[in-house]
Amino acid sequence: MSEAYIIDTVRTPRGIGKVGKGALADMHPQHLAATVLRALAERNNLNTADVEDVIWSTSTQKGAQGGDLARMAALDAGYDMRVSGVTLDRFCGGGITSVNLAAGQIMSGQEDLVIAGGTEMMSLTMQIAKEEMAAGLPQLGMGSGNARLQAVHPQSHQGVCGDAIASMEGISRADLDALALESQKRAARAIEEGRFDRSVVPVYKADGTLALDREEFPRPGTTAEGLASLEPSFGKMADMPLDKDGTTFRGLINQKYPDLKIDHVHHAGNSSGVVDGAAAVLLASKDYAEKHGLKPRARIVATANIGDCPTLMLNAPVPAARKVLAKANLTVEDIDLWEINEAFAVVAEKFIRDLKLDRSKVNVNGGSMALGHPIGATGSILIGTVLDELERTGGRYGLVTMCAAGGMAPAIIIERI
Repeated sequence: MSEAYIIDTVRTPRGIGKVGKGALADMHPQHLAATVLRALAERNNLNTADVEDVIWSTSTQKGAQGGDLARMAALDAGYDMRVSGVTLDRFCGGGITSVNLAAGQIMSGQEDLVIAGGTEMMSLTMQIAKEEMAAGLPQLGMGSGNARLQAVHPQSHQGVCGDAIASMEGISRADLDALALESQKRAARAIEEGRFDRSVVPVYKADGTLALDREEFPRPGTTAEGLASLEPSFGKMADMPLDKDGTTFRGLINQKYPDLKIDHVHHAGNSSGVVDGAAAVLLASKDYAEKHGLKPRARIVATANIGDCPTLMLNAPVPAARKVLAKANLTVEDIDLWEINEAFAVVAEKFIRDLKLDRSKVNVNGGSMALGHPIGATGSILIGTVLDELERTGGRYGLVTMCAAGGMAPAIIIERI
């Protein structure tokens, strides 16, 4: 089996995902994807005709984000017309999955040069969600289109699920706020020290003027007192009638866990930020890298996918991490750096506790609570982040995983070269 190498990673800065406020919010998603594809080609002097596929992640494939963004972005970036593209959806986990699939194609010997990545314009997806609610479309969470599925596997809103897990685990709001504050502090330090500079590429408007060249979402002035003052985000939402039968998000969880009293502990400060962004990862076989003078930065050690309870939705990262460690024949102690997406504070806090991790090795440059979570792109961003940090610190192994709707989690382990 061939080795799959990571040659390079790039990403855009993350812009605030709100129309009229975010620097990227008036752009087409294709433009963000083309930005990172173009940067990879230029930085690595690629003959784009050699790129055998572009595997892309976009969760909300509607409106401007529909129509196979991978292929359209490759054309927009000026790639050779022979470069094909496919766009996938694993909800939040797609940015890891796109890289895992690209690695699998190379490791199997079917392809030699593949680009993986993702784009999500949360400014667009939030607008789509508002329009669907205004039109009276069902808001019963993932799988809502199939009443039988909801009866067997009720699937609620992810924020209510986060509150439910914290309630079940006895994790306090104070602990979650402390993690959120630490995320802001670590992100501020990383930005100040230029730890993201190698991967971040600026985004320009169509007229050539600069749109964004820095992270737009972080709030370095965040304090413990400020976090403590924020109202919980999902209490009212949990009890909002979703259909004519009076189904609620809380009720969906209580179908499976009837005795669970949900305390609402998540809010805007300890949940992932709503942002726009894109990221791309260039992967190559050993033979192609050697023949074309590409210097590998890391190799793919192992990948894995797993499902868990869809009603709680957010608990799969721990079993995913254990599964990928077993595939790699590694232990928790072998991993130098961990990236667990901070979809909600409880996801990262439970992950740390369950695996008994050293907190100084987890999300060392902050996470999505501070930097934002552009759904389909985040996994690819985190792979680049952990690689940059392994190089900065001289570490060997990094593990990246994240929760995804439907109760899933992909995972990947990379080894710095």
